[in-house]
Amino acid sequence: MTIDPALDRFQRFALDLALRSADVITSRFLAPDLTVDTKTDSTPVTEADRDAEELMRALIAKEFPDHGIVGEEFGSERADSEFVWILDPIDGTRSFVAGCPLFGTLIGLTRAGVPLLGVIHQPVLKQLMWGDGTTTHLNGTPVTTRRRELSESLVLATDITHVARYRDEAPFRQLIGDAETFRTWGDCYGYMLVARGLADVMLDPIVNSWDIIPVIPVLRGAGGVITDWTGGDPVSASSAVAAASTELHSQVIQLLNPKTSNV
Repeated sequence: MTIDPALDRFQRFALDLALRSADVITSRFLAPDLTVDTKTDSTPVTEADRDAEELMRALIAKEFPDHGIVGEEFGSERADSEFVWILDPIDGTRSFVAGCPLFGTLIGLTRAGVPLLGVIHQPVLKQLMWGDGTTTHLNGTPVTTRRRELSESLVLATDITHVARYRDEAPFRQLIGDAETFRTWGDCYGYMLVARGLADVMLDPIVNSWDIIPVIPVLRGAGGVITDWTGGDPVSASSAVAAASTELHSQVIQLLNPKTSNV
């Protein structure tokens, strides 16, 4: 893919990070000798995760030596800098390990703690999406969310067992019962589907900063809304609810939080 030279320097660089890390990731996808380890939080990690993040960190250090970095695999450095890059080399490592292409690379940039731009890249399907909070593009073409009632909506979540573990499961069951369709096409790919108008709601009962910060400018740029589980600020959130429209998002938040009077 050729990167438009007219793009802002940060956007061009973020897209270059995605494309160059993709070479590392795709070379290990479906590899019979893929090494999979288990981290202290019981989640899997592969050499593709580590190698892709190391590559992106090296490129950032060379191009923007004063910028900070927060990454899933190697932690934080200069996190108090004005500009900080947020990296998740493989969001959906379980899918990657299983040979399922519904994973992706997440890259975000914040300025003074505010999300400035975000990238979602699915390297196997060659779908590269980026947003700056105002517009969102997929492979260079502008995309927007769609407008549907909940009864017509496709609702997504990565893992329903996480809902029972971290949130109130009964309201969630009510929500997916009111929707037209529910599927577990999750991780970052779920947010991509909402942003491009192919799904309507994406739910994550538990997230880290590298899971959510990169998708905030993408969803907002496509016309969507993203908050935490109760409708609060997503920037420092430990959960995420994304919806295609303000009206639908408000309805989803109310359904998920029936005991809270101020949502």
